[in-house]
Amino acid sequence: MRKLLFTLLCLLCSLNVGAQNAVYQQYIEQYKDLAIEQMQLYGIPASITLAQGLLESGAGRSTLATKANNHFGIKTGGNWTGPYVLRDDDAPNERFRKYDCAEESFRDHSLFLRSRSRYASLFLLSPTDYKGWAHGLKAAGYATNPQYAQRLISLIETYDLAQYDTGSAKRHKSGHDTPKSKGQATTCTSHQLHLCNDIVYVIAQQGDSYKSIAKELGMREKKLRKYNEVDKHQPLDAGNRVYLTKKQKHVEKSLRKTYYTAKAGDSMHAIAQRYAIRLDRLYKWNHLPDDYRLKVGDRLLLK
Repeated sequence: MRKLLFTLLCLLCSLNVGAQNAVYQQYIEQYKDLAIEQMQLYGIPASITLAQGLLESGAGRSTLATKANNHFGIKTGGNWTGPYVLRDDDAPNERFRKYDCAEESFRDHSLFLRSRSRYASLFLLSPTDYKGWAHGLKAAGYATNPQYAQRLISLIETYDLAQYDTGSAKRHKSGHDTPKSKGQATTCTSHQLHLCNDIVYVIAQQGDSYKSIAKELGMREKKLRKYNEVDKHQPLDAGNRVYLTKKQKHVEKSLRKTYYTAKAGDSMHAIAQRYAIRLDRLYKWNHLPDDYRLKVGDRLLLK
C-alpha cells in the first residue's frame, strides 16, 4: 500500500511539473520576440527579461499580470502618474503600476532599469553575461528574496533562455512586436521606439506634447523636458525627437573627431538632439558662449 501511494505521489508530481513546463514554454514563445526587441533597444539581455517575467508574473498567471498587465512587479514609485492597483507585498496595500497591455509592461521594465543609476553598472556587462545581470539585479535591490539571482539563473538554464541573447526579433506587418495574450488587450497605444547613440527616443506625432508623452510612459513631464533640454514653455512639434533618458556626453565612436556643417534651419539644440548629446558639451567642444547664434556654414567639432 505504501509503495502504491509513493508511486501515485511521484506520478502526480510528474504531471504537475509537466503542466508547469508547458505553461512556461507557452509564455516564452509568446514574449520572446518582445524581449529580444527590448534587448536591441535598451541592452538588457532577453534571457533576463524573460526570466524576470516568468518569475515575477508566474508565467503570466499572477493577479498583477492578469488584472494589471504588470509582468515585473514594478511598484508606482515617486514619478508614476498612471493607474495602479493595490496588492499586499512587503507591506499591506502597496501600489503597483497598471498597464493597458503586456507590451507596456515590458517597455516600462526596460525604462525602469535603464533610467535608474543603481542599475547603471549592469549595462557595462557583456550582453551574454546573464549570471552577472542576475546577481547585479539582486545586489541593486530589485527584489528582497535572497535567492533571487539563483532563481533567475535556474530559469534561464532550465529553459535555455540564453539562446535569445544573440537573437533578432521578428517584425510583424504593423511594425510592432505586440504579443497577444488571452484576456489582454491586443493593441496598445504607444510610439515606435528608436535608438540613437545608445539612447532610446520616440518621434513626436501630431497633437503630442511633452505632457502627453510623459503620461504615456509613466514619467514626470519635468524630467522628460530636462532629458531633452527644453524649458517648461517650449512646445513640442510633430517630428521632434523626444529622448527618454539623459543624453550622452559624447557622440558615437565612429563620429568622434568629425565635423558637422550647419544648414538652414539648424540650431545648437537641434544638432544636440540629432546626435543624442548634451547641449553644453557641443558648446564646450567648439569653445562657444551659451548665447552663440548658429550660422549657416558653421563647422562644429563632434567629440
